[in-house]
Formats: sequence, structure tokens, C-alpha cells
Amino acid sequence: MFKHVRKQADALRSKLASRLHGLEELSQFNRAEHGNVAMLFGLMLMTMCLLIGGSVDMGRWLNARDQTFSAIDAAILAAGRAIQTGSTESEALALAKRIYDSNTKTRIRVMEDSVRFMVKDNGATIATIGKVAIKTPFLGFINIENLPLFSSDEAPEATTAQDRYERYNREVALMLDVSGSMCSPCSKRDDMKAAAKDLVEILMKSNANSEFKARVAVVPFSGDVRPPQTMLSLITDITTPGAITKVVSSGRKNKSYTYYKSKCVGERTGAQRYTNAAPLIGSYVLPAYSDSSSNNYCDISTADTVLPLTLDKSAVLDRIDGLQTGGGTAGHVGTAWAYYMLSPSWSNVIPSISLPVDFGTKSLKKIAILMTDGEYNLERDSEGITVGDKGSGSSANGKTSAQQAVEICNQMKNDGIEVFTVGFDLGGNYTAINTLNACATDSSHNYLADTGEQLKQAFRDIAVKLTDLYVSK
Repeated sequence: MFKHVRKQADALRSKLASRLHGLEELSQFNRAEHGNVAMLFGLMLMTMCLLIGGSVDMGRWLNARDQTFSAIDAAILAAGRAIQTGSTESEALALAKRIYDSNTKTRIRVMEDSVRFMVKDNGATIATIGKVAIKTPFLGFINIENLPLFSSDEAPEATTAQDRYERYNREVALMLDVSGSMCSPCSKRDDMKAAAKDLVEILMKSNANSEFKARVAVVPFSGDVRPPQTMLSLITDITTPGAITKVVSSGRKNKSYTYYKSKCVGERTGAQRYTNAAPLIGSYVLPAYSDSSSNNYCDISTADTVLPLTLDKSAVLDRIDGLQTGGGTAGHVGTAWAYYMLSPSWSNVIPSISLPVDFGTKSLKKIAILMTDGEYNLERDSEGITVGDKGSGSSANGKTSAQQAVEICNQMKNDGIEVFTVGFDLGGNYTAINTLNACATDSSHNYLADTGEQLKQAFRDIAVKLTDLYVSK
């Protein structure tokens, strides 16, 4: 913009100098021939009027130009956001035109305005085309009849930052609730899949063409979490028994209940129960025990195995597409695993290709997105048996699942992780609502959705917040 202003000013000075040089020669002629003081005064007065009038025209031009560019910037940014959040191209362009027209209503009268907007780069860019100029009543005396407010080579564009100059890498842990209630009805699960895939499409859109990347991890959870089997022996105490038998007395009768060690995990106990410390002796994750042989004694299906951070968009979309539902809602365990997938301290467990970058690394954002459809309500005792099952003890950490989730969220936020929460069809469950409120980075990071469309909009909004638009000239 300032380069163009300088060009206009230089041209104006050149023309004025040319006109004034002619006036100066005429003045010299008059002095030489007649010495007419009145004529000299008239010429000086004309010069002063041109200078003052030119300043007025330039002031009008600068004011109109600033207002025009501000209106264009607002229009193209709004249109870019509209496309990111699901509007069609025609809807986005109509919005841009309305905003431009509204913001130029108070601008001084222009002699022509053919400004319009177009979509290019497969929807990544909103461009400005056309022209607009103002008349110059004073500069017209020296044949400068109008001044353009912008030229085609500097017309503003709004571009999705990750498509060109994304300013940071992103590591995103996407925690998704696959408990049994997500299939009551199963359209809820389908809505979640559609919303999550929309988010992934936006975040990972241009990984192949950008210096900066978005890596995404998928963390499904229900009554437990199923880690990749290569991790299992590294995160749990391998000396724990394959089965635990509990004897429960009822009057004069005793009854035995046997729980079997699964390939899934519950919470962590001990001093590191809410941190992201590496799983070592004294800070292992509890193996989950169950008396049900379904899913190999897990609440959660093999299709719902945790996917560590990856650049492979297809792998992320496939994992989301294949999600199944069943089991309870151990939200604190899902929250913990979202944390672990963003934690470089788990380098002894996570494959090198999926290893998170150190906290505090320049040009890096770490994000946890926590989605659930209900209250976190399942804990395990110190042996890994679900609290409430026959013969089980009390919560291993002495707190509810919701309370433990908030503790873990606080640790994440202390580490600089940006936490978004999404409650879906909570039905006014204040425990669930308050848990998500407490977990989120702030109120702008907390979403409640009652319908599938609202859920999709929430995920799109999060993606937009994590995907900058910038205005280029």
C-alpha cells in the first residue's frame, strides 16, 4: 500500500514541477518585459492554490483509500472464514460483497467501483478484483483528473495460512467418546465421525505443500483405553496376575468372582497419577481387569485402538471412520491419554515417527480436543477392577473420574497445551458441563452441541481457530 502511495505522490510532484516550471518561465518573461508585479503576484497565488487544492485532493484520496482497503480486508476475511466453516463459495462471495458495500457506505463519492471477489486455489484464497477511483477537482487543473484507490497488482487476498505461510506446527490429540451411549441412537456416533473428519480435513489440508505441518492423534475411550499392543508391556507392570479372584460374603454364603487382565488400561496411580511422566516402576498405568470376555475383556473395541501422532491424513480418517461403541465413560483415562500423546517424556513408549516435540519449541502449538456425550462416571480400584463390580475396592486415587479429569487438564494447561472441550447431547447434566468448563483453556474453548449439525459446527469452529487466515497484498 505505502509503495503505491509513494508512486502516486512522486507522479503528482513531477506533474506539479512541470507545471510550476512553465509558470516560472512565464514569470521571468513578464519581469523581463514588463516588471509587472501584479502579474507575478497572480502567478504566485495560482501556484499556492494548486498546492493547497492538491493537498485537499490527496487527503481525500488517502482517506477513501484507507476506508476501501479496510472494507476489502473485512470482506475477504469473512468470506474465508465462511468457506472454512462450511458455506458454499457463492454464499461466501455474497457475504464478502455485503460486508464491502456496508463498510463503504460512508466513503466519499467515487467515480467508479467495480470491486468484486473471487475464490481461487481450490478454496484456499479469496481474491479481490476490479477497480475504484475518486475524482480530483483541484488536481484536474493540471490534468490529474482521478486517482485510483488500488491497483490490480496490490489487490488484497485472504489466504488460509497453512496453504502458504503457516507460522507454526501443530500437534493435536483428538479424544473421542465411544462409550455405549454414543450408540443410543447410533446416529450420535455417525454425527461424531462426520464432525471429527471435517476437523481433520481442515487441519491437515495442505501438509504436503507446507513447511509447517499438522500431526493428529486419535484417542478413543470408553470404560478404558486400548493402547497399541506394542506399548502394553512398556506401560503396565508385567508382574500383575493374569486373573484376580474376589470372594464376597453374603450372609453364610461366600461367592467367588474372577476378573481377567485385559489388553486395555485404566488410570495411573501414585505420585505421577495426573502428570505426563514416563511410565516406569512406580508410575505404571493400571491394566484393566474385567469379568466379561467380550473385546478380550476390554470395554473398548480393537477398532478403537489409540493412534499416535501422524502426518498421514488417510490413517486418521480411517481410524475415525472405523470407530465402534460400547462400555462406560472413564473420561479421566481418555484425557490422560490425550496428554500422553502430546508428551515427549513418553519417548520410551511412543514410536519415533510419532514422538511429540518438546514443550516450548518455537513455532509449535500443542492442542487437546476432548469430546464426550456424558458424565465421566467410571473409576477403577488399585488392582484395576471397575469400582462397583463385585469385590472391588474404592477408587484407586480417591476421586471421581470427573475430578481426576480436571486434575489432568490442569497439568496439560500448565504445560502450555491448549485445551478445547466439546459436550454433545449432555441433556443438562451439570456435572458433565462443569467438568468440561473446568478442563477448557477458557470459555471460548468450551462448546456444547445438542444436535449433529451443532457438533459439526463446533469442530469446524475449533479447526478455524487453529487455522489462521492472513491478508496479503
